[in-house]
Amino acid sequence: MRAYQTNPFQGHIVTFNRQSRLEPNTMDIQQLLEVKPNELAEGLLARWKALEDQLPNVIRNLEAEEEALSPRVKKAVESHKKANEIVAEKKNERDSSQAVARAKLSEVKESIELLSEKGGMVSLDPEWKKVKLLEELENIEDKIETSALDHKEEGKLIAKRRKLIEKNEKWLKDRRESNPEMSKYVDSRKTMISNFRISEAAHSRMLKAVEKAQPLYEKKISLQSEIRDIRRQLDRARELYAQSSDAISLWEGKLSTGFGDSSAGFDDLLADMNRVLGGGASSFARKKRKKKEEEE
Repeated sequence: MRAYQTNPFQGHIVTFNRQSRLEPNTMDIQQLLEVKPNELAEGLLARWKALEDQLPNVIRNLEAEEEALSPRVKKAVESHKKANEIVAEKKNERDSSQAVARAKLSEVKESIELLSEKGGMVSLDPEWKKVKLLEELENIEDKIETSALDHKEEGKLIAKRRKLIEKNEKWLKDRRESNPEMSKYVDSRKTMISNFRISEAAHSRMLKAVEKAQPLYEKKISLQSEIRDIRRQLDRARELYAQSSDAISLWEGKLSTGFGDSSAGFDDLLADMNRVLGGGASSFARKKRKKKEEEE
């Protein structure tokens, strides 16, 4: 809860407690022009005295709010940081497994080419030819690696990759038993599949971690914004309180000695008005005449 707010039209002078009776009054232009200097000075003096009286309590309330909120902000920041660390950990696990699998994918492709040259792959299952596992996997990996995909799109590609792999499992088992030359190929492929699956599992865990981290992030941002607002108000209240004593002395002096020059070096605030009332020229007329003389 905000302890006070600032009137934007009055700047540093008019600041009031939300619970106080120091509400800003609405005046039209004519009423404002009719305000006498003494009345204005008395109003400003009353305002500063009220601020001097009320601001200590405002400052204490704001300090209490800041003290109560600070541990919550710290906890929210730490919770979000830990959640982000889990996301990063799962992402690294996914990426590293994908990197291993992609490397093995190249080895598998080379093994197939070598076995084909030696005739070891002549009796490929028609279904294997139709599916073209390696080409499909390469296309999927290329999309995952180079395309700007969201989590759902990437998940669809991962699911497609899994189905392709499962479809060829039986064929691999049979071929290894019947052709020893394919051992390297099968071993490489086994490592590839294993890492793809590890990557897929890590990706799923990463998505769950992202879901958990999102509300923690929103809570952190909300609390940080709240405490910034409190600290901004607190700084403003302290600044006004520091100014109040000098402001009170100033306006008490003006009410006591008048608005002419003083020993403190203040300008005569009513000099222009008194000159016009005495039959003299206004500031505008004097400047216009001076400009004309300079031109001549």
